Amino acid sequence: MFSKLLIANRGEIACRVIKTCRKMGIATVAVYSDADRNALHVEMADEAVHIGPPPATESYLLIDKIVSACKATGAEAVHPGYGFLSERAAFPKALEAAGIVFVGPNPHAIEAMGDKIESKKAAAAARVSTVPGHLGIIEDIERAVAIAAEIGFPVMIKASAGGGGKGMRIAFSPDEVRDGFARAKAEAAASFGDDRVFIEKFITNPRHIEIQVLGDKHGNVVYLGERECSIQRRNQKVVEEAPSPLLDAATRKAMGEQAVALAKAVGYDSAGTVEFVAGQDKSFYFLEMNTRLQVEHPVTELVTGIDLVEQMIRVAAGEKLPFAQDDVRLDGWAIETRLYAEDPFRNFLPSIGRLTRYRPPHEDLVDGATVRVDTGVVEGSEISMFYDPMVAKLVTHAPTRLEAIDAMTDALDAFIVDGISHNVPFLAALMAHPRWREGALSTGFIAEEYPEGFTGAAIDDTTQAVLASAALTIELVRRERLDHLGGRLKPHMGVFRENWVVELAGEPLEVVLTAGYPTVPIELDVLLPGAERSVTVTSEWRPGEPLWTGTVGGRQASVQVRPARGGLSLSWRGVTVFARVMTPRTAALAALMPEKKAADTSRFLLCPMPGLVVAIEVAEGHEVKAGDVLAIVEAMKMQNVLRAERDCTVKAVKAKPGDSLAVDAVILEFE
Repeated sequence: MFSKLLIANRGEIACRVIKTCRKMGIATVAVYSDADRNALHVEMADEAVHIGPPPATESYLLIDKIVSACKATGAEAVHPGYGFLSERAAFPKALEAAGIVFVGPNPHAIEAMGDKIESKKAAAAARVSTVPGHLGIIEDIERAVAIAAEIGFPVMIKASAGGGGKGMRIAFSPDEVRDGFARAKAEAAASFGDDRVFIEKFITNPRHIEIQVLGDKHGNVVYLGERECSIQRRNQKVVEEAPSPLLDAATRKAMGEQAVALAKAVGYDSAGTVEFVAGQDKSFYFLEMNTRLQVEHPVTELVTGIDLVEQMIRVAAGEKLPFAQDDVRLDGWAIETRLYAEDPFRNFLPSIGRLTRYRPPHEDLVDGATVRVDTGVVEGSEISMFYDPMVAKLVTHAPTRLEAIDAMTDALDAFIVDGISHNVPFLAALMAHPRWREGALSTGFIAEEYPEGFTGAAIDDTTQAVLASAALTIELVRRERLDHLGGRLKPHMGVFRENWVVELAGEPLEVVLTAGYPTVPIELDVLLPGAERSVTVTSEWRPGEPLWTGTVGGRQASVQVRPARGGLSLSWRGVTVFARVMTPRTAALAALMPEKKAADTSRFLLCPMPGLVVAIEVAEGHEVKAGDVLAIVEAMKMQNVLRAERDCTVKAVKAKPGDSLAVDAVILEFE
């Protein structure tokens, strides 16, 4: 076994590999760019080597720097993680030439299956059912348009070396092919150093299901069940689960055996994933093979009990798989949600900044459910514009799917992240969505269920009761605490006030305190609007704590609490509201106060996210029509096209290509 291993990656996957190496007694070496100098994976590793500036093309994608780091530290093996160099055959070849072991498949398997075009050719040769498409290199836009017309719309334009939704576009018309082809090539070049793309038929209402395979260097290959990855946004996975609610045992076996046959055909000898697009009738077609560890591997680990990273390391060291296909058992259900640095209330635009507060839920076994957090950040870490926006992966495992979903909901409620915008509210709302809970999924789920974007979960009676109760108890404890400070008048000491007004999102609610007094631990009887009887509210919350935990009518709840001017910001189950608690007289006076109007920004094109200006498509005096492209801004390896919302004339251009802009920075001014 190896004594020292280098991780050629960053973030949560680097931390994940380090954890397994510690368990195996293997020393670790981290590599880092200027942007990651103070990153968690650097702190966790036994050694760390600086490899260059923030752009991946100048650091994490440079093979010679990784090889040099191995030689300098004496690392005997390299785990590539996912992304970056993990599917570049030149990488293991360079390592082999330097006498260093690659913890991943052999170069031949990577070349045969890692390249999306070559993998489809190999699958076709093995008589595996594949999606109709053009497997050759496409040289220019007009050729792409002609190929798309031959296949039939809609089509998917995909990066040959791609993954993670980068370099991928769906086109429903020739014009969309022209635009998507250019964007896909640019993203592919920026993300993978390879701008080749291909085109295939886009299957409508599909499901994305993948099979985890694991092979060794002795000819053994097994499959470890499937993962459903249909909840996607912009072709990027958001939620994954194992097993799939679609498959039955026969379909699982058929897909698994096909995946193993394909892996054996190319001599596959590590962890890999064979991806399929599946119809609602359980028909399936081979899409591609990812010759690396997948982001969503934790759900497979939880339902099988197999540490995939450990097996990859042991296989790389020449060991045989310690189990056969008949030994693999699926136990329970696992759900994974990806916490992204993005603003779901602004069409999921990327967000960057420092994590001023970062407190994941406790990793524990609660009521039969396991909670796992895979992350690469800590409080104080900076989320930069140079890398993928994923902050953490939250995973739950329970005996049944609904129990795993409920455990995920509770864990999301307790996941506190401040300093950046993030998608926790969206994930929490999604967990409560009836269609998700039923398992009626497709890759179009988010677009279909949130066609106007995400505006927050609806405030139903349960949500109103929990948030009003939390707000009331917080205010009563705060007032009682103030009365115990020296040198103050004590207007509330010993006073039992029954009637209160709790304002949630601007709506006043009359709440009656029928019994109890605000001491910690709290136990009050509260009559909520529309209720016939009081409910008991309990909590041990103390002033300053960011999480209110307690019960409302026996229901357990964890409500995130943030100070806001004149009140509180409360978050629960995907709902975030401004709340304030007042006496009836104060509420009556507050209702007379005028509302402050937002500034008119309709004359400006504002940068919707922190990013790099790639192109300005108009000039001063240019007359534009609604829908015309105005500018292209790149953030976290994705290119975002900004279009005109109305007919107008450009008065002034305030930014130029190459500029790094903050959120709401002015790009254009209109007349």
